[in-house]
Amino acid sequence: MKSLVPIVRLLVSASPWAMTRGALLAVIVLLMGAGLLGLSGWFITATGIAGITGVGIAFDVFRPSAGVRFLALGRTISRYGERLLTHDATLRALAALRVTLLRRQSLFHSRALARLRSEATLTRIVSDVDALDGVVLRLALPALAALVTQLVVFVMMGWLADWRVAWALLAGYMPLTALIFWWLARRSLEPSETVESRAQALRRATIDLLRDRQAVILGGVLGQREARLLNIDGQSRQAARELDSAERSAEAAVSLLVSAVAGLTLVVGGGLVTQGVVSPAVGGMGIFVALALAETILPLKRGVADFGRMSGAARRINESLQQPRRDSAKHVSGDSEAPLLVVNTTQLTLELNPGDTVALTGASGSGKSTLLMQIAGLGDSTTSGAGENGNDDCVSNDSILLKGVPPCDWLELALRERVTVVPQRSALIAGSIRENLCLARDASDDELWEALAAVALREVIAERGGLGARLGEGGEGLSGGQSQRLTLARGILNRPELLLLDEPTEGLDEQTADQVLEGIRRYLPGAAILATLHRSADHPVFDRQVKLRL
Repeated sequence: MKSLVPIVRLLVSASPWAMTRGALLAVIVLLMGAGLLGLSGWFITATGIAGITGVGIAFDVFRPSAGVRFLALGRTISRYGERLLTHDATLRALAALRVTLLRRQSLFHSRALARLRSEATLTRIVSDVDALDGVVLRLALPALAALVTQLVVFVMMGWLADWRVAWALLAGYMPLTALIFWWLARRSLEPSETVESRAQALRRATIDLLRDRQAVILGGVLGQREARLLNIDGQSRQAARELDSAERSAEAAVSLLVSAVAGLTLVVGGGLVTQGVVSPAVGGMGIFVALALAETILPLKRGVADFGRMSGAARRINESLQQPRRDSAKHVSGDSEAPLLVVNTTQLTLELNPGDTVALTGASGSGKSTLLMQIAGLGDSTTSGAGENGNDDCVSNDSILLKGVPPCDWLELALRERVTVVPQRSALIAGSIRENLCLARDASDDELWEALAAVALREVIAERGGLGARLGEGGEGLSGGQSQRLTLARGILNRPELLLLDEPTEGLDEQTADQVLEGIRRYLPGAAILATLHRSADHPVFDRQVKLRL
């Protein structure tokens, strides 16, 4: 339950006025429902008695009839307004939650952000946010409205009828309703979570099967994959049956409770009528009010049954919303007297200083790309259990030093200002050329054109419409080589002290590769450059070549 409190607070704070109006209308709907049935019960009983006693001709039927019509129409209008306001406010709140979640995660260190790119993590985050749409609509708001309505009806029945009838309604509904829903929450906790987790697993497994269908068919494992899907689906169905059984049992208990409370008010009201304390019409009114109050508790059944699903999602979202830990002991400058980069591993011994340009060669699979990621503080071998909440559990390793400090001992922002790595696979977004470049930093158009010129892309971009030219998803609209060069332009735009390039000339012809290597060197005259290469390693721009040992 504790995990839901911060989520409710966050959702309500996104649109507090709309939530307040929606809650008020929800209470009005329930009160009008209780008033409608109570007034109708009184009216029916009173007119029957008037007819029996022969005074029906003098009985005022107009004002009670007007009251019934007013309550019926008002209840319908209030219900419409309540649904409109609460659903709109909830959608706004979920949108705000997504923005808050992304904004908080943008503060995480690069290793945590890399983990968030996994298919399973993204699927879970989307499903968890979707699961929270019922926190307000099916749990918090109905519970609040039910509590307020029960208390208001208690006061009104004590005033209009008798306090003994009011206590019969309150004592009959409040504790027993709480007991029923407490039992439902406990019984449905595990099945509800299982249904959600199995649904996510089934979705991921289905996507994996469709994506890898050719390899699955050729490998002869289609039957195994199908059996796995059927097993996951069977587990989900079994949990759904358990959840449905719990809901049905709770619904039966609520129905028995409503009947018991109505019977109790009948006994109490009948006793009061016999004693002459209240009139028969007033005594019978409590029975109808008891039946009407069932509307206050029935909507809670679905929300309580989903409590496990919502609390699990809230717990994971709360972890994602935690502020990333900032270690004040992290380095921000390093040792000014130490070399810019020192690598001393079993595969490589290397020292780089400002202005050095080194070509790193080696057999395919020898670990060149992995080494670059480790130097940049992004390699898996430099971390140990860094969580999705942004906490950096990086383990120091003196085999790689940046200005005398291991990469994981640098403050994240300070490290990113000094070291830039451009992987072999280009990462571009749907948007303009300018937007793709400015992911590195906010820069003027002149600076952007200068970076494009350094990678021999200025004329190509100018012909396509300039910096405002739009790209499709993943850089669609540019060739592979052009996408690679645009990524290189973004990498050098930040003017790092150490530039790490993974196969920067892959897919480029010899002339273009020559222009790119020389252009980057001119653009960053004082930076150290370490590039992994299969070809062009003997280019004159490189001071020396080093080979990664197996």
